[in-house]
Amino acid sequence: MLRCLAGLRSLSVAVALAAGIFLIDTLTSLHFAVASLYVIVVLVSAHDLHRRGIVTTGVTCALLTVLSYALMHGFEADGVAPLRFGVSLISILIATILVLRNVSANLRVEEVERQRANLTRFFSPKIVDQLVDIRAPFSFARRQPATVLFVDMIGFTAYSSGKSPDVVISMLRDLLQLLSEAVFSNHGSVDKYLGDGLMAFFGPPLTSRRDATNAALCALEIVNSIECWNQRRVRCNKAAVRIAVGIHCGEVVQGDVGSERRLELTLVGDTVNIASRVEAHCRIIDAPVLVTENFVEALLVEGSPEIAKAFVDEGVHLLRGCKEPIRLFSMRQEPRSARRPDDWLVGSRPGGEVG
Repeated sequence: MLRCLAGLRSLSVAVALAAGIFLIDTLTSLHFAVASLYVIVVLVSAHDLHRRGIVTTGVTCALLTVLSYALMHGFEADGVAPLRFGVSLISILIATILVLRNVSANLRVEEVERQRANLTRFFSPKIVDQLVDIRAPFSFARRQPATVLFVDMIGFTAYSSGKSPDVVISMLRDLLQLLSEAVFSNHGSVDKYLGDGLMAFFGPPLTSRRDATNAALCALEIVNSIECWNQRRVRCNKAAVRIAVGIHCGEVVQGDVGSERRLELTLVGDTVNIASRVEAHCRIIDAPVLVTENFVEALLVEGSPEIAKAFVDEGVHLLRGCKEPIRLFSMRQEPRSARRPDDWLVGSRPGGEVG
């Protein structure tokens, strides 16, 4: 309401200025381009009008200039009056064009900020910066390699039983914030939140030479963060929280899914399904982190043997919903080399070019 009132005041000022300039230009014989003062009207109206309104204001000011000239001089040349008339029209035209360019630039900045705010919910800050700089759309359906991570709270149903909604939601917010920070700090992206857990991926839409390594360190950070969080919870007489993390890497299909009203950029495919099954299998093996043989091999290919050594072979297991058995590894110890270079996120093309 206040904004509407402020807009009406600005328009009233613009109308009053236009009327005053028209009367001065028509009823006086001042020897300068009085009509060029219509530039002020265009600037004032730009404060609250959109592009169409600004164009209308500029055209109206130009027509008032023509009308004033016709009333004062007719359509015959009268000394320097035609020159003043031409200067006024050019001034109004230039002012209108500049104001339109400024409005368009402001709209582009607002759109970029909206995109950034939306992307920061799912991508790390470094990935967001690169996505905003990419002008070509990246949401079309395509296949590409990715490392997929699922993390879930064990025993959430039993934990939430008998507790008030406020307590349950507060705990979930803290848990998801902790998990999200671990994903983002290791250059990962959140695909979706799953109530008491989330699905994250490392790679798409900008592939990296360290995707598996980033995922491994993310899992380690999650385990360590949950341990520290549980220490604080125990001191406050709250129950400790257990989590399960499953990781697999392979080819995925990335694209927009949903309806016209709501589209989400997501990953689908066997790699996603296997990662979810691996996470569920943590409860059977009683391990906080389980990964596949493909993932351990990817760590070695990326040059992270110390991190790969942190995973212990758990043998071959037949996961629910899978036809072939899969060799699994559990994280039983902290990697001795957990340092992350600043340039872990690099483009998949030479020279850091992404596409």
